[in-house]
Amino acid sequence: MPKANVFNMAGQQVGEIELSEAIFGIEPNQVVVHEVVKNHLANCRQGTQSALTRAEVSGGGKKPWRQKGTGHARQGSTRAPQWTHGGIVFAPKPRDYSYSLNKKVKRLALKSALSDKAANGNVVVVDGLKMDAIRTKTMKGLLDAMNVTKSVVITAEQDEIIIKSARNIPGVVTTTAKILSVYDIVNAKQLVIDKAALAIIEEVFA
Repeated sequence: MPKANVFNMAGQQVGEIELSEAIFGIEPNQVVVHEVVKNHLANCRQGTQSALTRAEVSGGGKKPWRQKGTGHARQGSTRAPQWTHGGIVFAPKPRDYSYSLNKKVKRLALKSALSDKAANGNVVVVDGLKMDAIRTKTMKGLLDAMNVTKSVVITAEQDEIIIKSARNIPGVVTTTAKILSVYDIVNAKQLVIDKAALAIIEEVFA
């Protein structure tokens, strides 16, 4: 049974908690994780790149010189691809790079990513992750006390105070228990999970 250390808001360890075997204790499937991360990055692409083909650039309507007798290679237009200011061969055009994956694949990838973090001791649980006011210094102090650097902070519900307190800390990302991102988990070194959020994760993704 995988376990994680439990800390209070002062950054002091107050015990241990057992993690769900079904979510944090499976054998990680690296192939599936790779597929989901690749899918995430593809879906993030804007696909707005665009260049002009020889049919779209202006000019070039007149044949630059006669067909024969000049010693030059024959040319029909000054906007052919080999000319400066000519069109682009197979010019890129706006397109949609996004594609979908099976829900079971995404669920397996999430469990694999969480299990990998738990197996390496990179999951810490905070008993009551709450703050009274927006204060980056307080959040940074908590993370430093727990020896946490590049991390994902997971709360039960969207908490504006936690989000705004953590957003200026380099490498720290905040999210909620129901919208976990495999990419964010893989990209982070540690997971900082509110105890209430942990219960939601084990209930929703079991």
